[in-house]
Amino acid sequence: MDFKNFYKSLFFLILFFSASSLFAQTTVITGTVTDASNRQTLPYVVVSFPGTSTGVATDNNGKYRLSTTNATLKQIKISFLGYKDAFLAVEPGKEQVINVKLFPSAKQLNEVVVKSGKKPKYRNKDNPAVELIRQVIENKPKNRPEAYDYVEYREYDKMMFGFINVSAAFSDRKFFKKYKFIIDNRDSTILPGKSILPVYLDEKLSQNYYRKNPEKKREIVLGQRGVNFGPAVDNEGVKQYFKHLYNNVDIYDNDIFLITSQFLSPISNNSPNYYKFFITDTITDAKNQKLVELSFTPRNSNDVLFEGMIYITLDGNYAVQKAVLKINKHININFIRSMEVDLDFEQNPDNRYHLSRSNTIAEFGATKKEGKSGLLGMRTITYKNYVVNHPLADTAYTKQSEESTDEAKTRTADFWAHNRLDTLTTAESKVYKNVDSLRNMPSYKRTVDIATLLLAGYKGFGKFEIGPANTFYSFNPVEGLRLRLGGRTTPELSKRYYFETYAAYGFKDEKWKYFLSATYSLNKKSIYKFPQNYIRASYQKDTKIPGANLQFVQEDNFLLSFKRGTNDKYLYNDFYRLDYVHELESHLSFGAGFKNWKQMPAGSLYFNNVVDGQPNVIHSLTTTELTGSIRWSPHEEFYQGKIYRIPIPNKYPTLELDYASGVKGLFNGEYNYQKLDFRIDKRLYLSQLGYSDLNISAGKIFGQVPFPLLTIHQANQTYAYDIDSYNLMNFLEFASDKYASFRIDHHFGGFFFNKIPLLKRLKWRETFSAKVLYGGLSDKNNPNIHPSLYQLPIDANGLPITYALGKTPYVEGSVGVENIFKFIRIDYVRRFNYLDHPDVPSSGIRVRVKFDF
Repeated sequence: MDFKNFYKSLFFLILFFSASSLFAQTTVITGTVTDASNRQTLPYVVVSFPGTSTGVATDNNGKYRLSTTNATLKQIKISFLGYKDAFLAVEPGKEQVINVKLFPSAKQLNEVVVKSGKKPKYRNKDNPAVELIRQVIENKPKNRPEAYDYVEYREYDKMMFGFINVSAAFSDRKFFKKYKFIIDNRDSTILPGKSILPVYLDEKLSQNYYRKNPEKKREIVLGQRGVNFGPAVDNEGVKQYFKHLYNNVDIYDNDIFLITSQFLSPISNNSPNYYKFFITDTITDAKNQKLVELSFTPRNSNDVLFEGMIYITLDGNYAVQKAVLKINKHININFIRSMEVDLDFEQNPDNRYHLSRSNTIAEFGATKKEGKSGLLGMRTITYKNYVVNHPLADTAYTKQSEESTDEAKTRTADFWAHNRLDTLTTAESKVYKNVDSLRNMPSYKRTVDIATLLLAGYKGFGKFEIGPANTFYSFNPVEGLRLRLGGRTTPELSKRYYFETYAAYGFKDEKWKYFLSATYSLNKKSIYKFPQNYIRASYQKDTKIPGANLQFVQEDNFLLSFKRGTNDKYLYNDFYRLDYVHELESHLSFGAGFKNWKQMPAGSLYFNNVVDGQPNVIHSLTTTELTGSIRWSPHEEFYQGKIYRIPIPNKYPTLELDYASGVKGLFNGEYNYQKLDFRIDKRLYLSQLGYSDLNISAGKIFGQVPFPLLTIHQANQTYAYDIDSYNLMNFLEFASDKYASFRIDHHFGGFFFNKIPLLKRLKWRETFSAKVLYGGLSDKNNPNIHPSLYQLPIDANGLPITYALGKTPYVEGSVGVENIFKFIRIDYVRRFNYLDHPDVPSSGIRVRVKFDF
């Protein structure tokens, strides 16, 4: 299972507010607009309710959808340049289809040229719209803010989430009367035609500075304010997750990251290959500046592309003065019914343009059908007080913020009233007070407890919580039925120290296993918040499969109890650990530690060697290690919660170097050795071709060690597809004292399936992966040469089950389909060599559960 903790807050909001939603009567009109003379569909025709600001434009196929909850609106108006306006009656409160035929105006009729009804084929060649967009692309560098040597500006960032079309009758029900103060706080001005119930608000005001050479960016947070749903909800995690969905939109970038997907910008260097462009109008703005309205649509409606309009200046700069970016309902993104990004630009004194306002609004739902329950999110960023090419002292670009975080987060209402660069609606202004009142209601607290247990697996008791629930029951061949109960303290007890524990019992081996840790923060911050600086002491007594990573707290997931083949070779482990972690603001981190580890074979695993020509049984192996690590992950961000944090993938690599030194004689340590491990992880974005997760790893052991201390390569005998493991390798199959590996896991995002008519409707997405492992065993660690070393394990028939890699690398690969039912990935995995080993599969089907947009 790849279910992430940060989803729990988003799902909680949807679960709590939309479980019993009752929607108002909505008028919904759909249809197609055509030219009455030739029956061709007309794109970008305006369909609206007369006398209101509620309206839409038809898409590239002439189709439209218009809705309202206002029962007094009984007529629509259809208008398009060069055609007569049409007015048609509608029935309030019903869904209806109204197809429209527009007649050219008299002036237009005098100039009409009769041609065949067949649409001409769209071409880039000799297309003035494409020639114009190429001019925009050519002039991009000088129109970006980074074209200036110095830039400073003030930024106001507002994010709002709310529920759509909640009926007034909802709050009159007996059970929900207690929540009337929240449910009645609806707003119909935020999005014309829809009633919005705001439940989440976050605001930030900052002063920003930029210097080109040497390049420096600095943000001073002047004020920050957000709703607080109480200690049971990860308020920081909710905020970080929402902001990741609604990244800043820079139309001058080749790719725009939104809703966890990478959209190709309409002015990307490669945009003419993916978009169709049309010159649809020429207008003059308020400053008498001539602009070209350039409309665009995807060549393939399922691809992750925008449709909409951009307005281009004709002053020789070919700058974007305004942009409207939308997605269509066929796009291969889950849970998004609609999305629109509106960008407005203002003119600098040098006649260039800077972004003055960015508004991103999206409607979420379990299905893409309009009129159902859902969630609406909006992020509006306003930019003011632009100053360009006015150099300041070096400290303005490099000095840390003079504003303390606590001061910025405790600004008064008067401060916000005088410093907001935008206004709050009446409903938005009540969100803070309403959520504060909600947080103290006993019924709300009970609902949160239930949702947290169902979605995250933890049951909170204030200062302590029990879980995770998926580890309460599991089984394996050594322990049989295994029951486990554990928990951890929360920041309500302390933000400086944390405790975590569990106890488990195996009914077959009749042994208790347990874990206890104590962690102390050295920088007065939560140990889960960046930058970390803590020390941790822990003890763990538990079972382990050799070669499986032993996590800080091992997750005994019930579903992972089901495994293929024979897997009864286990270890009993006693771990004493002391760890120190220190992160710097530069995202460079250091670690140091002490580990005393006692391993005892369990199940059919055994330790033995040959002494004086006679077999010798070894009952346990004790090792003492001193460890050190260094990690660098530039620009790393996190989904940040109270007691977890999850890195957000970005385009920058993460590098990590780990060192361990075994010390013989220290706390009964039996071997001297040194071990180095190095890895690089990187997400490679390939625009419309999707993205790849890459990993390169290498390691070497210096010294002579028995096989349990070798690198036992991470295998997987479950039926779940594991990104980091070799899915057709058996446990304990390969051991090395030197290795190098490469892994690629690529996601096409539906690039090929979107072009196949029978598959594009399913919204499936293609994946492939390849894993290559080089390794080997030096002579000094080869038990065949040195019988005093532990012998490599064999099965009941005397056949070896553990091998050293030869000159040929181990290779496996897979092809798969993901987004089946929106959350299932199925891979066909193939193993390409070492097929003569006993009980190894050459191929198999593996499943992975992953919730994603």
